[in-house]
Amino acid sequence: MNNTAEQFIATSKANAQALEGLASQAHASIEKLVELNVTASKALLGESFSHVQAVLGAKDAQEFLALQSGALKPLAEKSVAYFQHVQTILAAGGAEFAKAVEAKTVEAQKAFNGVVENLAKNAPAGTESAVAAFKSALTAGQSAVESAQASAKKAVEAAQSQFTAVTTQAVDAVKKATQAA
Repeated sequence: MNNTAEQFIATSKANAQALEGLASQAHASIEKLVELNVTASKALLGESFSHVQAVLGAKDAQEFLALQSGALKPLAEKSVAYFQHVQTILAAGGAEFAKAVEAKTVEAQKAFNGVVENLAKNAPAGTESAVAAFKSALTAGQSAVESAQASAKKAVEAAQSQFTAVTTQAVDAVKKATQAA
């Protein structure tokens, strides 16, 4: 029985370490997004003040309109580039996270199954039906987890696909708008 407790403790420790690693990965992705946002907002602030100064220095309405229309193209291009960076960060972080979760889930299931098998071997005589019912419930639970993981994976893939489609449409719209200008 002591061996089972040790296995459970070892599995729990490994799972806690895995969770720490996943949290670190998520934190790294968030740091990248924050860094991107700070850089983008700093650049936008500087460019906005430069543009305002240029507009205030316009000599006539024609120069004013030229400055205004000239500012749209770079702004649109930078917006598209920003969204592409966000997509890259999210896709990379999501892929790493999903791969790590998948691997740890398989590992945890194997470890837990080992603990259950050990418990079944050491179960008192006459409890075979209870052990069989427990194993059956465990198998059903694992199937439900696998199904939920598959659904979550499909949902993430669909969301990434939609984000890619929206970004592509934005890029195309910017290209068309800047070609017309």
